Amino acid sequence: MPPATATRRRPAAKSAPRQRRVSGRAPVTPEDLHELVFVGDPQMSPDGSTVLFGHKRIGEKNEYERNLWIAPLDGAEPRPFTTGGRDGHGRFSPDGERVAFIRATDKHQPQIYVIDVAGGEARQLTSFDEGSIRDFKWSPTGEELVVSFRPCDPEWTQDAKKQREAEGLGDPPRVVDHWWYRLDGDGYFNGERHHLYRVDAETGVATMLYGKDTLGGAMFDFSPDGKELVISTNRERRAGFGPWNDELLRLDLKSGKLTPIPNLPRGPKNEPRYSPDGKQIAYAGREGEDDIYSTENLELWVCDAKRGKARSLTGKTDYCLMAVTLTDTSEASFGPVFRWDPDGKRIYMQVGWHGETHVASVRTDGTRFAFHTEGAATHQLGTLSDDGKRLALTVATPARPDEVAVLEVRRRDADVERLTGFNDAFLAQRTIANARSHWVKTADGTKVQVWVMLPPNPPRNRRLPAVLQIHGGPHAQYGMGFFHEFQVLASAGYAVFFSNPRGSKGYGRDHCHAIRGSWGGADWVDIQAVTAYMQSHPVVDPKRMGVMGGSYGGYMTNWVIGHCHDFAGAITDRCVSNLVSMAGNSDYIDPPDLYFPGNAWDRPEARWQSSPLRMLGNCKTPTLIIHSEGDLRCNVEQAEQVFHVLLHQKVPTRFVRYPRSTSHGMSRGGPPDMRRHRLQQILAWWTKYLK
Repeated sequence: MPPATATRRRPAAKSAPRQRRVSGRAPVTPEDLHELVFVGDPQMSPDGSTVLFGHKRIGEKNEYERNLWIAPLDGAEPRPFTTGGRDGHGRFSPDGERVAFIRATDKHQPQIYVIDVAGGEARQLTSFDEGSIRDFKWSPTGEELVVSFRPCDPEWTQDAKKQREAEGLGDPPRVVDHWWYRLDGDGYFNGERHHLYRVDAETGVATMLYGKDTLGGAMFDFSPDGKELVISTNRERRAGFGPWNDELLRLDLKSGKLTPIPNLPRGPKNEPRYSPDGKQIAYAGREGEDDIYSTENLELWVCDAKRGKARSLTGKTDYCLMAVTLTDTSEASFGPVFRWDPDGKRIYMQVGWHGETHVASVRTDGTRFAFHTEGAATHQLGTLSDDGKRLALTVATPARPDEVAVLEVRRRDADVERLTGFNDAFLAQRTIANARSHWVKTADGTKVQVWVMLPPNPPRNRRLPAVLQIHGGPHAQYGMGFFHEFQVLASAGYAVFFSNPRGSKGYGRDHCHAIRGSWGGADWVDIQAVTAYMQSHPVVDPKRMGVMGGSYGGYMTNWVIGHCHDFAGAITDRCVSNLVSMAGNSDYIDPPDLYFPGNAWDRPEARWQSSPLRMLGNCKTPTLIIHSEGDLRCNVEQAEQVFHVLLHQKVPTRFVRYPRSTSHGMSRGGPPDMRRHRLQQILAWWTKYLK
């Protein structure tokens, strides 16, 4: 595990000192969402002189303004690079002279634009029909791009909608033949799929290259000479029921010939990447018949580009490439992130461990796994300069939102150097709380990591109300990122506790695997230990404790209030309550005898045994229920079932339903007014039942 130390920063963007009880600073409030700046997706220029990144803040019309910015490494101030307001996914051309990016002048019709790094107006490159662009990459020569594009169902385009309205018609029916017709945050796409298109970098002419992926999830990379692609794809008719049938194909760009890479183990194969010499391909995967959403570690593999014969580079460690640290100020991406060193001898990757996220690397011969960042922080991996010396990244802590940074990766003594300080003024004017780590031993001897975030200015000689936050996933982790919601609660006078019980990533395979097929078992043992720790904490009033969480955190909140009466109030957000009905109404399927034993129709025992609804008849805890009607991951009927039971049991309850325009991720990426409203509802509920 990485050692603990500090992060070096540029003098122009010094960090705030350790939090003190300073009078005159304002508390953090729900409305402060409008004061924060969110950064991400850092891209190092090929020559290592600048970092291109995404810059997001809330504008005046209740929408996010997204633009690309550039941070020079010579000490100059960061500056805006685009001003479209809906710009993102900026990528340097191989020669560093141009940037291609996705712009949505109309939110229903994003296109790829290109702009010269030296300046000037961006020009529209592509002219795709209404639809979705998921990804694109420059060819090594810079003469073309490959784009993953999905058209909109013709009956659901904006033009079709206007035509129906003119004729007085309603919305058309959705006629679907496949379970994969919707995705939370993406909406309904019916039978349409993302395909790969070749786009000329001058004319914008697009030609389809590959459209055989059953779910439209093909991932790809150019060979260094630009003559072929490697494509990770699943061509099985029932691909969703066999995600382990991923294969790697080589696509000759001149002839169109597809050649499968042989001798690869069965299992998922994510984000294939050619080595700099084109002789090897790296990918993130695992061996065996399991879903990509798994309790097994996602490992880094390499294989020969022609002969296959894959081998795991991280299999001897206990790290997982999908150990994601959750916050509400950065995008929650569950995909693996890794980069080849230009010399081809090492691969850098992003690793979550004990609530932190770090940049690590492993040699391609499987020896010497090493960490390159350290300290209580989350480091999001960007890209490397062409010489492999400089790496772009973002860095956050519980007391500081993400900022753009750079690391000299080939210097052993190099520190992370922060390039931006967008949120420095905000932090200097607010009472910011920090988090301290503790370890708690459970009834069966397991050690669970817990963080405590105390109010910056707590009253003396008086015990505090406390809130236990339980993370979603469950196969993710809480930790060292900036959580606006936690800061709001701490500023309002609550001691905030959050932990990583069994089921969480970041503590090795066994810690995560302990709840597979049996939610409400080992995880509940751990939550009970955390609850006891809260009750015994010297600053906590045990009679004024609340419990809350979203997604799986909502599941566990439901489980807690059905099994104990230790909490004076509860908030269950975008929850799971009934795993039997959940199996048939989520955007992702729940195959029989894979994650849970049995199935949801004639062998539902395991799912029902783990369902909080089974025990909610015992609930006496006043409970606020929050859910989005547009949630396709955890359907709103999961919350409706909780509401139904609590009303019958005469338990004080309130149901806050957000509209169909919101999704499962509303608390971190939903409409700003809805996010503020949600936080205000949370504060009002805790004021009523904890204060």
